[in-house]
Amino acid sequence: MGYKEFAEQELRIAGYNIEDRPDDPDGWIVDNLLELLEVFSKQQHSGFSARYCISMFKKLASFEPLTPLTGGDDEWSDVSQYGGGVMYQNKRSGRIFKDSKDGRAYDIEGKVFRESDGCCFTNNESKVYIEFPYTPVTEYIDINDTQLNLFDKP
Repeated sequence: MGYKEFAEQELRIAGYNIEDRPDDPDGWIVDNLLELLEVFSKQQHSGFSARYCISMFKKLASFEPLTPLTGGDDEWSDVSQYGGGVMYQNKRSGRIFKDSKDGRAYDIEGKVFRESDGCCFTNNESKVYIEFPYTPVTEYIDINDTQLNLFDKP
């Protein structure tokens, strides 16, 4: 079974209409996925190169860096106009910031809180200070309903 056949089978099982795709987001996603798989299939990857290509593609398509961030001056954009004070955002990873007060860099998605139903959120406790070189990483913290109530209190 090739990529297209496998994808169509899995999409049908997931409830997508493959034969008569609607002109809506579900139909567009099916079209997009099948188009990507057609290109991928034409590239004739081996098992090794397919995993390697998928891994790199996923990072690039998700705007994630392929190599560790250096923290060098050329990696920063001044985003001060969007908030108070002088603030910089990393050009290679939009989740990395630093301010001019102490020059410390931090990851705003260093900690992500996951509720019992699988929903995730970030808040002011998600910030993790970092040192370079740095590869963005997220720690998922599972919380229960009692812990969730703590986030509602001032």
